[in-house]
Amino acid sequence: MPIRLSQLPVDPGAPFPDPRTALREPDGLLAMGGDLSPARLLNAYAHGIFPWYSEGQPLLWWSPDPRTVFRTDSVRLSSRFRRSLRRCNWVVTADTAFAQVIDACAGQPRPGQPGTWITSDMRDAYEEMHRLGHAHSVEVRDGTDLVGGLYGVAIGRMFFGESMVSLASGGSKVALAALARRLHAWGWPLLDAQVESPHLLGLGAESWPRQRFLGVVDGLTSQFEPAGRWTSRFGEMPAAGLAG
Repeated sequence: MPIRLSQLPVDPGAPFPDPRTALREPDGLLAMGGDLSPARLLNAYAHGIFPWYSEGQPLLWWSPDPRTVFRTDSVRLSSRFRRSLRRCNWVVTADTAFAQVIDACAGQPRPGQPGTWITSDMRDAYEEMHRLGHAHSVEVRDGTDLVGGLYGVAIGRMFFGESMVSLASGGSKVALAALARRLHAWGWPLLDAQVESPHLLGLGAESWPRQRFLGVVDGLTSQFEPAGRWTSRFGEMPAAGLAG
């Protein structure tokens, strides 16, 4: 039987279907169509929905159940990895190389995936979100070389992670742990990681029922936080500081 999906209207401010009506198989598929305008993306994330599709597919929107999240005070780094960080000269920053981070994420080989879901349209859309102060990158550098990073969307006191990359072993772990530490210090309790994987679970991610996730997100996204670049607010964090 063919899958029947809601077709989003042209108006980017139009409401999405209720995420609780998303398909069970494939898990979380909710709607198709629309566009990647900032208004549509902000509307989607605020309701626990995100775009994910491959080149040649229609634009697809998802809200899986369960949802994978990190508590920002509970990212786990192994004792062995933390020991290695004590001798590490890497430095973590934010919003200093958004385009470089998203391009690195797009170019990262993914097991079982022939290509990338970060299409040119997706890159353009998130770069525009970054320009408007809604999308942020975290960069991990060894001198001037990018060795890891991640990017995502912030609404209120909620961060929605989109993708992360390691260009040197452990680079993405450092980016995630540094972001979680900053968010926790700012009073942001949760970081969305979308869909679980053994790697994320090993770093301390939890699987939450979608209904619980949506309730918490509704409260966090409604808390005012100004849009804008995080470069000064985040500062420079030595990776060695994550060893403790």
